[in-house]
Amino acid sequence: MTLPATYLQMLSTVGKDAKLTMELHEVPMPTPKDDQVVVRVEATPINPSDHGVMFGWATMGEASSSGKGANTVLSAPVSKAGMGVMKARIGQSLPVGNEGAGTVVAAGSSDAAQALIGKTVAVMGGGMYAQYRCMPAMMCMPLLPGNTAKEGASSFVNPLTALCFIETMRLEGHSAIVHTAAASNLGQMLNRICQADGVDIVNIVRKQEQVDILKGMGAKYIVNSSDDSFMADLTDAIHATGATLGFDATGGGQLASDILSAMEAAAARTPGAYSIYGSIKHKQVYLYGGLDTSPTTLSRGYGMAWGVGGWLLPNFLAKAGPEVGIRLRARVAKELTTTFASHYTDEISLSEALDADVVARYNAKTTGEKFLICPQKDV
Repeated sequence: MTLPATYLQMLSTVGKDAKLTMELHEVPMPTPKDDQVVVRVEATPINPSDHGVMFGWATMGEASSSGKGANTVLSAPVSKAGMGVMKARIGQSLPVGNEGAGTVVAAGSSDAAQALIGKTVAVMGGGMYAQYRCMPAMMCMPLLPGNTAKEGASSFVNPLTALCFIETMRLEGHSAIVHTAAASNLGQMLNRICQADGVDIVNIVRKQEQVDILKGMGAKYIVNSSDDSFMADLTDAIHATGATLGFDATGGGQLASDILSAMEAAAARTPGAYSIYGSIKHKQVYLYGGLDTSPTTLSRGYGMAWGVGGWLLPNFLAKAGPEVGIRLRARVAKELTTTFASHYTDEISLSEALDADVVARYNAKTTGEKFLICPQKDV
């Protein structure tokens, strides 16, 4: 196959003029080294984790776009506070897009690289909002025969995050978990995993339609944070499951604190010796997302055996070791169209992803909605 001399790649830049710009750059086609392959990117999702690099602390409510097609440019102002937070990236043009899938169209001389020629693979290596991506062969996950790039586009971030939540639970000696934003694509995957593996999960959502989604999937424990009875319902569910580990996608506000309070209240229902230091069992909530950008508020009414910390997929995988990563990736490939199936609200081109009206839609982070970029569309 003859490859083009150049291809389009999306870059995000914060300028000294306090303005964020995102645009498509024409870059030269690389020649793969011995252990590398070139992937023709055919599908790549927009995950919440991508937004940080794409938009940073720009005021996206004031974003605008100009130009057409490959010349579309998205611009948004950055506040003085935002410039302070992003000081280290000022002037840098950053490639965006964590994961995706496509066809291997060129490869280096190594056996591992050559074996991937013509295969559809899923990859996670950054810079995926591009028409082509060159990366090490070892970072490619071949899809099973019959699986498409669109089916495999979201094979890493959400599936591995959900699986690693369960790995974290087992590693730290917990037996059940609490999850927020639970009707999301990731939350639905996590429910399917928990049902298959016999793990109890307490799902926290904020709308009745999200309750209905999870009920339709067979979820047993669902609590609505918009209900007046939220804390009582949450405590009942945690008491029924024995959950002492939570994963919070919101990050800000007091939801993490509410989970810890409910865990403590549930523990108090079990008879035992009174202690001014609260229950003995350690209660842990990990913040893994930032849907709520307000400060995290802790109301410390849950004794002394508790913790709140950050959780990041690459950090956990590095800690767990390569054997765990290989085992989890094999499960994802096997259950790609069942347990780990993703559903997309819309499919858009690279240039459409820079249109201010389209950006407003996918930046809304609406639960259950997910956008897929198809880099070969409209080329």
